[in-house]
Amino acid sequence: MTLQLVQGDFSRIETMDMIVQMFELRIKFHENKILSSHNEEDIKMRENKIKFLQEELYQAKTYIVDKEEPIAISCIINL
Repeated sequence: MTLQLVQGDFSRIETMDMIVQMFELRIKFHENKILSSHNEEDIKMRENKIKFLQEELYQAKTYIVDKEEPIAISCIINL
């Protein structure tokens, strides 16, 4: 199954807002899993994933700031 989550051209502000919200959602997901986990390996893996997501978000912000408008976004989820 394929879900079209986002498709279109957006301003830098709109793009930044969407990207930040998506990354924050993923980070919050892992933070909640950490709070409910008692497995140290799982916690470490999720902490590393959060760090990775934070780095990716930083790189995305840097990229978006340097782009001209409009910015084309296509986000597909494959289940």
